Amino acid sequence: MIIGGKQFETSGKTYVMGILNVTPDSFSDGGKWNSMDAALEHAEQMIADGADILDIGGESTRPGYTLLPDEEEIARVVPVIEAVKQRFDIPVSVDTYKSGVAKTALAVGADLVNDIWGLKYDPKMAGVIAEAGVPCCLMHNRKEAVYDDYLPDVLDDLRACVRLAKDAGIAKENIILDPGIGFGKTLEHNLILTNHVELLHELGYPILLGTSRKSMIGKTLDLPSDQREEGTIATTVMGVMKGCMFVRVHNVKGNRRAVDMTEAILKSGGDA
Repeated sequence: MIIGGKQFETSGKTYVMGILNVTPDSFSDGGKWNSMDAALEHAEQMIADGADILDIGGESTRPGYTLLPDEEEIARVVPVIEAVKQRFDIPVSVDTYKSGVAKTALAVGADLVNDIWGLKYDPKMAGVIAEAGVPCCLMHNRKEAVYDDYLPDVLDDLRACVRLAKDAGIAKENIILDPGIGFGKTLEHNLILTNHVELLHELGYPILLGTSRKSMIGKTLDLPSDQREEGTIATTVMGVMKGCMFVRVHNVKGNRRAVDMTEAILKSGGDA
């Protein structure tokens, strides 16, 4: 898969997506990076720590988040995307489910669209991505954590996202799927899906796993969002072992090391 002019292997390798929130109300790091200087400094640090791609978002999607108008989200993310692309040689993803934001972000250099509603929120989103010819990440999501048959239902929901993408003309090689840990799921749902994330492989697309500092970790370990690093790294190791193409994380350095160590073990020979 080509993202931002760089080649990414879709199997046998796990890449680190660093999260850059330019929002005052993110659950994990709200307000820390929402000035241009702070955002660029953080981007530079994540690149130095081993990020393969940066995911820039301007609207918090924590539980109970406030919906932003397009104009405000654009004002937050677009200048930062433009500045990052001018200063650094790294692919950039825009974290949005709104076609207007995505279109503007792509115009200033975003290389991938990361949609937490898997093209189901904004009927124009699939067309914007198809026209730009860029990759997209389609996340599983539901408004309520109600399922008839949980894991098969998740797969069926993701198949529907893929159909929307294909019907709009998005190429198969430009689709990544995200199980949507923390979205439309109970704690038990999140644990089960993380444990069985390899089931998504049967859909035929690479997988992005995003668990960093989420409530699944907080509730399991009874820890606030700023003390969930070890829990996050445990899920990253699981993601590598189960063949995920990307892990989306706040702490790039620690997770980069965990990825590299896990890959080294998995690639070791069978004979001593």
